[in-house]
Amino acid sequence: MRSSAISRRYAKALILIGKEEGQAETYRGELETIVGLMSKEPMFEQAVCNPLYNALSRRNVLQSVIDKLELSKVIKSFLLLLFDKGRIDFLRDVNSYYNVLADELKGIVKANLTTATQLTEETLEQIRHSLSTMTGKEVSLETKQDATLIGGVVTRIGDLVLDGSIKTQLQNMRESLKRGEIV
Repeated sequence: MRSSAISRRYAKALILIGKEEGQAETYRGELETIVGLMSKEPMFEQAVCNPLYNALSRRNVLQSVIDKLELSKVIKSFLLLLFDKGRIDFLRDVNSYYNVLADELKGIVKANLTTATQLTEETLEQIRHSLSTMTGKEVSLETKQDATLIGGVVTRIGDLVLDGSIKTQLQNMRESLKRGEIV
């Protein structure tokens, strides 16, 4: 929980700088580059994040890679700040939060759509359009299947959950019957 709050704080600070300078998307790409490199080269991540290695050596490795990647001055300073504050191992979480904030800045909201069966592209587009109309923002849909829903869909947009699944309807009906209500 604590790392989550810290990561969010760093991401918010960086997005404010990016917004002010009009470079939010540039910074997003540069963060993705460094996080992608850490994923692709676990030895690099170990060399930078493992506290068993000398801090000065780890910082020099980070500095060398940053220089070779030709990142912007702000991102270079940001990465070195994370390192100096002992937060470089939070970089993946910072990147995740930054992506959410950068999407919000562009008016894009992410929605998770869970369905019982595979939906056609046309149906997914209709759902996305309806959600866009409802939220007033562009919606990016992430879909997954869950056969336990029996039918229908469950949509999550931030804290809002729209549950139109048969499973939930059957559970609600069962609860009504238990209470003696007429369905």
